[in-house]
Amino acid sequence: MTIVLITGADKGIGFETARRLTDLVHPVWIGARDAQRGQDAADVIGVKWVQIDVTADHSIAAAMATIEAAGGPDVLVDNAVIPPHEPLGDDWFDVFNTHTRGVVRTQAALPLPRNSDNPGVVNPASSLGSFGVVTKPDKTQSQFASGIYGTSKVAVAMLSLRYSMAERTIKFNAVEPGYTNTDSKAAMPGGHPVTDSARGAVERVLLPAEGPTGTLVEDGEILPW
Repeated sequence: MTIVLITGADKGIGFETARRLTDLVHPVWIGARDAQRGQDAADVIGVKWVQIDVTADHSIAAAMATIEAAGGPDVLVDNAVIPPHEPLGDDWFDVFNTHTRGVVRTQAALPLPRNSDNPGVVNPASSLGSFGVVTKPDKTQSQFASGIYGTSKVAVAMLSLRYSMAERTIKFNAVEPGYTNTDSKAAMPGGHPVTDSARGAVERVLLPAEGPTGTLVEDGEILPW
């Protein structure tokens, strides 16, 4: 039995990831900052939920205590994100607080996956945070002036890589879901359906014990850091 916790799973890619994993008979817990949205999403999918705000240490500690009492998690999917945008003034801190500090904070769950036969952590990444992608003129990502958002994802990528080196018994992988038609981007054409974008996280959750670690992946392809 593999217990999966997905943060930020009351909507969008996190919701779809949870739904698909539940279809694959994996015990899934979803995490949500808003209690009503979390309960509503859990009722729709048919899973348990826990309130968690990845920007607050006390919230993470309480959520992890609840999951630990249930015997998990074996795999943590750090899905809580802020949609791509360039914040003004001090609002940039919210992007880093959720993406970068959120990843660091949720590593408080690591003592739990260490007890698993097949532990893993999946972090939400972006090709906008890949030096190898954004420095190539033929890549669309090189045309985006994504300073704050992209830089926060550089940090997520490096954290994923360094954690994979420090914790050899746990698989750490970063996943770029691709440009997605979530509710936050509904007015912007050209995105993938959320059903496609959740595939990468699902595949990383289902990796065997001997599966890869320390990778940045998009559509099954390993991207350069």
